[in-house]
Amino acid sequence: MAAPAPGLISVFSSPQELGASLAQLVAQRAACCLAGARARFALGLSGGSLVSMLARELPAAVAPAGPVSLARWTLGFCDERLVPFDHAESTYGLYRTHLLSRLPIPESQVITINPELPVEEAAEDYAKKLRQAFQGDSIPVFDLLILGVGPDGHTCSLFPDHPLLQEREKIVAPISNSPKPPPQRVTLTLPVLNAARTVIFVATGEGKAAVLKRILEDQEENPVPACPGPAPHWETVLVLG
Repeated sequence: MAAPAPGLISVFSSPQELGASLAQLVAQRAACCLAGARARFALGLSGGSLVSMLARELPAAVAPAGPVSLARWTLGFCDERLVPFDHAESTYGLYRTHLLSRLPIPESQVITINPELPVEEAAEDYAKKLRQAFQGDSIPVFDLLILGVGPDGHTCSLFPDHPLLQEREKIVAPISNSPKPPPQRVTLTLPVLNAARTVIFVATGEGKAAVLKRILEDQEENPVPACPGPAPHWETVLVLG
């Protein structure tokens, strides 16, 4: 399965087809970055249906590169619920169980929150870890962010009309009143999303049709958080299932 071309909207007939193409795109981006000057690949993951898609397809897609390649990956999470890692709502916990057990990425290069901290401290701690991992970047620059899209247009834990959409100083922010449970979360902010070299939006399901129409038309004065318009330098691929 070929990866979708940069800048195109790719429509797939099944989650399996979408997942296979997404995995190939990740593998191609990784190979390109590892061959570049920085010789590393920084990937930011979101949760939800992406976990099962990537767990099913990514190990085989990156296998030809071998474990030496994966040793140069840095993995972070676009947002996280403030729950223990063994909780069913933990994004990292789900990836640890279903994907990371099959990908030999060094544990020291998988950047997670500390779920035992209060939400404000958890956000500060995660920001500190990101700055350590991205030394030399004033704002962490991910080579690839894979973002989901909610029916309301939210991405990460950035919800429409929420004050966090105005955050410009912090790279990670706490949220204690998420419109979607659980209420306490930690999220990357728009400056980090805007700094990423490549962003992929993955939307699946009929419930996303209305918000996808809004995103694609991109004519609103206050666009939804998942609208890729504010960062024209993104090599954005919007993948629809």
